[in-house]
Amino acid sequence: MSFANAPRASFWRRLAAWVYDFLLALAVYMLAGTLLFALFALLVGTGLIDRGGLEHTSDVLQHSTVWSSLYYSGCLAAVIGLFVWSWTRSGQTLGMRAWRLRVQRRDGGLMNRQQSLYRVLYAFGGLANISLLWDDERLAMHDRLSGSEVVQLTLEQNRELMEKRAKGRS
Repeated sequence: MSFANAPRASFWRRLAAWVYDFLLALAVYMLAGTLLFALFALLVGTGLIDRGGLEHTSDVLQHSTVWSSLYYSGCLAAVIGLFVWSWTRSGQTLGMRAWRLRVQRRDGGLMNRQQSLYRVLYAFGGLANISLLWDDERLAMHDRLSGSEVVQLTLEQNRELMEKRAKGRS
């Protein structure tokens, strides 16, 4: 199934999908934070990480530059992983599915991990989409830098993608 000739998505559709994806990313960030904090608390509780005279585990995390950097990096890596996994698997995040959008290489194929990672890093949390407002080709800065594009699917194309995804899971 090729989407090479699908029209590029507008700023407003991308913004709507971004809102959905922001909420999903926030949930993933919080889940990762919970799991990482539980692991950190376990390490502190068993004495593998020194409390440094602090009473609460959260204080130990907050006062250690190394551990807090690892903690926040882990949370961010979980969110980046969500986008890379979604884009390399189907070209769609949850928000993109709802708004019938797909990110792909310019030839219509799925992006690889490296392209997806570059796209996440170049996107600056979605702010790079603002460049769509003055781009006649409907390519945002991170689209150009990663060799990707976001296209708008028809209802039928979106349904086909969802059916293909469902068959892949069974």
